[in-house]
Amino acid sequence: MDITTDTQKPTPSPTPPPTTPGDKRAARGATRPGDRIFLGLSRGSGILVLVIMAAIAAFLTYRATLAISKDEANFFTTFEWNPSGVPAEFGIAVLAFGTVVSSIIAMIIAVPIAVGIALFITHYAPRKLGGPIAYVIDLLAAVPSIVYGLWGALVLVPHLNGLYGWLDQYLGWTGILEWNGGAPRSLFTVGILLAIMILPIITNVSREVFRQVPRMHEEAALALGATRWEVIRMSVIPFGRSGVISASMLGLGRALGETMAVAMVLSPTFDISPSLLDPGGGTFAQNIASKFNEATVMGQDALIASGLVLFVITLAVNGAARMIIARRKEYSGANA
Repeated sequence: MDITTDTQKPTPSPTPPPTTPGDKRAARGATRPGDRIFLGLSRGSGILVLVIMAAIAAFLTYRATLAISKDEANFFTTFEWNPSGVPAEFGIAVLAFGTVVSSIIAMIIAVPIAVGIALFITHYAPRKLGGPIAYVIDLLAAVPSIVYGLWGALVLVPHLNGLYGWLDQYLGWTGILEWNGGAPRSLFTVGILLAIMILPIITNVSREVFRQVPRMHEEAALALGATRWEVIRMSVIPFGRSGVISASMLGLGRALGETMAVAMVLSPTFDISPSLLDPGGGTFAQNIASKFNEATVMGQDALIASGLVLFVITLAVNGAARMIIARRKEYSGANA
């Protein structure tokens, strides 16, 4: 008896639904008028930012070229500012040194304190205490720079003699913190004032970043027997490292470009002292603010040339920050 085996027939695949004109439009992009308008506005805003940046760079470059072409001294190494003289001689050596050094001092003081305050508010302080502290810090971020300048000139400067004397007594042998007397209107004072000014910005951004740490990360570390500090060191700080770097760059940007507060506490001189406690020095923003109104056309071009250098320094700092964040993104919470 022959037994025949039935051949299994293949199961027919389901027929895809018919494609409508709306599906084709959705595949190409925005379909509704609101979507198209929003897309156009977003794209136009991005292009507008690039156009504005290019226009600023072109204006600064053009006016700076006019000034540097008439400068009889080396623009980058000269310790003098006399663009109205015959011949014109001016340079940015003192301004670049003062801007960079005062900003570094401000960052060294402000960043650790700001991160500590942010960690205290988010992980240590009870809600009844953390809320008022965060509110006060938000208020400090809204204080105008002229108010900081007045406070620095009338309160901070007269009360720094004791600190300067202590630094000179114990660290004066280094030469960097040697104090020879005189009013404490130096780059070190400027750095302290700038640190107070940028502290709220760094604290607020860092606080919001630390609040985004996944609760599961902290609970897992606690379940493994970690202490509160070990939880912060292994879970919170690695997650928020990129955010802290971004917050620090925001603060550094304000420190580099601060004008009135620096002008009110600094005794400007075109000389570089080996000690940070000696009066004198200068910054780009302070020099522009103090000399622009009385400057001739040549003097204005020279000040614009110094502004171009500050513009380039700011772009370099932001670019370096982006590179650091991109290299450390695998350790941050962006991919969690």
